[in-house]
Amino acid sequence: MYDCIIVGAGPAGGTAAYHLAKKGHSVLVLEKESLPRYKPCGGGVSPAIAKWFDFDFSPAISVKVNTIRYTWKMDDPVQAELNTPEPMWMVRRDVFDHFLIQQAQKQGAELKDSTEVKSIEFKNDSWQVNTSNGSFNGRFLIAADGAKGPMAKLLGFKERQRRLGAALEAEAIAKVENSNIAHFEFGMVKNGYIWNFPKADGYSIGIGTFRGGEGQDFKKILGEYSTLFGIDMKTTKQYGHPLCLWDGNQRLHTQNAVLAGEAACIVDPMTAEGIRPSIFSGLKAAESIDRAIGGDLNALEKYTQVITEEWGSEMIWAQRLAAVFYRVPGIGYRVGVKRPSATQRMGKILCGEMGYSEVAGRALKRLSGSLIPGMGG
Repeated sequence: MYDCIIVGAGPAGGTAAYHLAKKGHSVLVLEKESLPRYKPCGGGVSPAIAKWFDFDFSPAISVKVNTIRYTWKMDDPVQAELNTPEPMWMVRRDVFDHFLIQQAQKQGAELKDSTEVKSIEFKNDSWQVNTSNGSFNGRFLIAADGAKGPMAKLLGFKERQRRLGAALEAEAIAKVENSNIAHFEFGMVKNGYIWNFPKADGYSIGIGTFRGGEGQDFKKILGEYSTLFGIDMKTTKQYGHPLCLWDGNQRLHTQNAVLAGEAACIVDPMTAEGIRPSIFSGLKAAESIDRAIGGDLNALEKYTQVITEEWGSEMIWAQRLAAVFYRVPGIGYRVGVKRPSATQRMGKILCGEMGYSEVAGRALKRLSGSLIPGMGG
């Protein structure tokens, strides 16, 4: 009988496993893939996550980025330095996720990879988790099995409150000219953007739509854009996957179980940032399970409240900004992205130094003002 079984070995699951094991609880992590496993993801990580851990992430970081370069339809470039306390981290998810799980294992957590959950059953005040490799019992359960995982449904959560986005990504092996520059392209895709993040031995290049925008030929657009970097997409394997974007606060707890990471629909609806919010949810899930093990009957309910108050309250503003920006991206690029202060503010948001609530009001006024004469400010 484990104190907690965690399904999913991504950033949310790894974080929860680390913190629960560090507190002396018996933890089992179940992962359907074999680790380390490839995960399509741009791999941009805010260095702000370091404050939630007491170990050095250096072995899991490929390169660091201190400059952002934007384009509009592969032209009209603007480049800005990030004045953040530390540059953004660029990671490969197979390395990063496995490193995090290894830190949890050092604290005593157990891992069973290549182990797919088939069904779950609550009996005798604990969860029985039936997998492709036998059955396991745990007093508490954290579902951190991502956007496509079955756990939310198995736990009885019916319709998730989420906005589904879509992404197509590729890892291109290439000679990287400037490994400290991350690239964003705004004019070639409706309701989203293209990104190109450097790694030590190539690029993570991808395209995402966050507010509809279905029906676009992602492969064709990505192929055209990648020529800027001398990359031939025809020879590069591409991966499509859904994004579970935040679309309103919702209940994230049930009987002796909580949802974390993308299973909790916690991806930023403006930027599609997912790693930092997943880690935050894993941290808060671990804290709530720790309190529940200690006898706090309201601990899991408080987890839902904490995510609502500390994450959801900011995402309301992110969603408002996304709704306007992606509707009129040309104006957004001209009056928003191209302003030197925009990159600094976004950097501060990604580093947790500033919230959307502090900047969205002014940004929305500027965007609206460009649409309605006399409204600018």
